[in-house]
Amino acid sequence: MNENNFLHKIILRLRKYSLREHLAGLWFSKNFDNSGYIVVTGGRPMPKVIHKGGKLLAGNCQFYSGVRLEIGPKGTLLIGNGSYLNRNTLIVCEEHVEIGKNCKIAWDVIIMDSDLHPIDDSTPIVNKPVRIGDGVWIGCRTIILKGVTIGAGAVVAAGSVVTKSIPPKTVYGGSPAKLIAELDPPSVVHA
Repeated sequence: MNENNFLHKIILRLRKYSLREHLAGLWFSKNFDNSGYIVVTGGRPMPKVIHKGGKLLAGNCQFYSGVRLEIGPKGTLLIGNGSYLNRNTLIVCEEHVEIGKNCKIAWDVIIMDSDLHPIDDSTPIVNKPVRIGDGVWIGCRTIILKGVTIGAGAVVAAGSVVTKSIPPKTVYGGSPAKLIAELDPPSVVHA
């Protein structure tokens, strides 16, 4: 990359986000195993990472105040380039949580790949990966449970509880989340 292009990108970023937001992102990114440019907006409380030994990897991302990321000893949390996590989003990653590129995750969203505890002493703790495709929008106060895959370009309505996988380019909502619409229906030929 030439020097002019690099400077142009920096100027564009500083127009979009303040120096304070960049510095807060730089401070927050020390919690990551690897990351691109991180921006933190929204003031206090600062986003928080509870890192118990797994891996936390992200591209160029934006985090709002109150975000909480919990990574277990064997967990891998991946957040794609251009994605943002809005206020008070909670991600619990005991095994694997993957968020694609350019995802928009609204406030108060919970994403968990684990039950975290058994129902009783005779049942084991169950962890299953969560995968969120590129360009997914997740509405506020949505809960995404273990074992779910959300296809690229899907939209999850606010207040939904996602217990099963969602196909790409669809709108799901409710508790449990059900199909509301298809975003890219097959074209209809009129005679």
